[in-house]
Amino acid sequence: MIIPCIDLMGGKAVQLVQGREKALEADPLATLERFAAFPEIQVIDLDAAIGSGSNDELVAILASRATCRVGGGVRTAERARALIEQGAARVIVGTAAFTPALEQISDAIGRERVIIALDSKDGHIVVRGWREATGYTAEDVLSRLEPYCSGFLCTYVDKEGMMQGTDLDWFRRLRAGTSRELTAAGGITTMDEVRELQRMGVNAALGMAIYTGRMDLAELARIAVAKD
Repeated sequence: MIIPCIDLMGGKAVQLVQGREKALEADPLATLERFAAFPEIQVIDLDAAIGSGSNDELVAILASRATCRVGGGVRTAERARALIEQGAARVIVGTAAFTPALEQISDAIGRERVIIALDSKDGHIVVRGWREATGYTAEDVLSRLEPYCSGFLCTYVDKEGMMQGTDLDWFRRLRAGTSRELTAAGGITTMDEVRELQRMGVNAALGMAIYTGRMDLAELARIAVAKD
């Protein structure tokens, strides 16, 4: 599956380089219309992720108009339930995956609606909007976290937004480490990378490459329809 991404900050759809420097911004609703051919959209509330606010009303509008997996600041069962009530099909949990709240979230909305985000920078998982490093690697925790989710979203933060390609070998190792659905993000820049991920059985979550026109949306949609 090919999953376009809408990252929200200050009411805009934005793309950041390595989660920090804003490279571009766009209208979220117009962006959603551009992605209409795709079966699922990834929506991340970056303000909620870093604790600087939220875009709840906008998230609810997006989730009412498309099938959305939604994340950003999901650290309690109450927050997860609220997102489901707003229309999210599934909820992405990052920081809370390494706290007791994970089991509560999984129990509250059902394992099948939980995606765990494992975001890696310099070889280790980073949390709280990619601003804090943990001592874990993604490979270390996959099997331990499987009982609480239906899939994993794994972002190669080292190349996020840099348009320099991603680390396909890392995703191969992750694919070998879990039977759950796996979605790759971070630096995916070419059609060849997308096709290789599909051959592995890994979804591709795409951001900068489609916002800048580096990859053609119409071609991606044709690949998505042919595959899905």
